[in-house]
Amino acid sequence: MVRKLAAVMCTEEEIASVLGVSVELLHNSANNETFAECYKSGKEQGKASLRRTQYKLAEHNANMAIWLGKQYLGQRDSVETESGGVRVIVEGKVRDLSEGAPDD
Repeated sequence: MVRKLAAVMCTEEEIASVLGVSVELLHNSANNETFAECYKSGKEQGKASLRRTQYKLAEHNANMAIWLGKQYLGQRDSVETESGGVRVIVEGKVRDLSEGAPDD
């Protein structure tokens, strides 16, 4: 049960509440393994499940595909312009480079 609850990203306090026990009791025993081992295993299973869902979503959702590319492939937004012989590269944010425009 601890593993299943951890897989849906429940906190230790939430797990204890669902099971009707204290967090301290959870740390003492859980299915013949330590609570920490069960909790970690469940969290990792939950992350893998979420990752699978994101990859499936990316097949039909360009925003998710772009986000995954940035997270895992080092991709980024990049705009290159030439202005008065000076090369300006702006990443991830649009900036007004006209005269008198305030700086961030």
